[in-house]
Amino acid sequence: MYDVRTRRHALALVEQGRSLNSVSKETGISRAALRAWRTRIEPLVPNGEPCPRCRDAPGEPEDPAAYAYLLGLYLGDGCLSAHRRGVHYLRIACANSWPGLIDACEEAMRSVRPYNSVHRVQHDGYVSVACASKHWTCLFPQHGPGRKHERRIALEGWQQDIVDTHPWGFVRGLIHSDGCRITNWTTRRVGGAVKRYEYPRYFFTNVSDDIRRLCTDTLDRLGVEWTRCSRGGNPYNISVARRASVALMDAHVGPKH
Repeated sequence: MYDVRTRRHALALVEQGRSLNSVSKETGISRAALRAWRTRIEPLVPNGEPCPRCRDAPGEPEDPAAYAYLLGLYLGDGCLSAHRRGVHYLRIACANSWPGLIDACEEAMRSVRPYNSVHRVQHDGYVSVACASKHWTCLFPQHGPGRKHERRIALEGWQQDIVDTHPWGFVRGLIHSDGCRITNWTTRRVGGAVKRYEYPRYFFTNVSDDIRRLCTDTLDRLGVEWTRCSRGGNPYNISVARRASVALMDAHVGPKH
């Protein structure tokens, strides 16, 4: 069975104006299959939707970059809940005030699980972006009983490989779920006059020591300077305030919208 990535590549060659015969010779894929994929690109799976982690040779999720972002969202504001027949629901809570985040979360979820439907559930003050699948526990092995901060959270080797390849996507997911970009201000006396200066900074706040460490380890690899900050008496804050580091975050993460 050809995976969706292979099918998309083959169809892209056809869309360049090449004949089915030439694409078939180059890829080894039959012309009949190419014609069929024009109608339906997803493979038919008689025993349920496919999972890259359940096959004999486990591979990456369908879209590793989207997965890195979704992993950050899950560790921040996501949960998995079990339903009947081995199905789990992934739910990511997104505040109503950030419609762009809701759209980005839904897009990432669809990219990671293109075979499953994604829907939104409106709650008081927030939207749950949700998707049901038998394979969420394969893709998020951090799932377990109890709250995340009450159990150990560590990435498996294949997850760390994806985060190492797409570190900004992971950080963006963490910040968009449990972080923010704010503008602070301070005053300085210049030539006898008091002037007000504003400066931006990023915060990431999570009760789990393990999740905060995943964030700071990734920031370290990206060259982003950070500090622990007990702003408002909260001991779980990570702050990025150095001008060069804020500029990096603005370029690759940006505020929620």
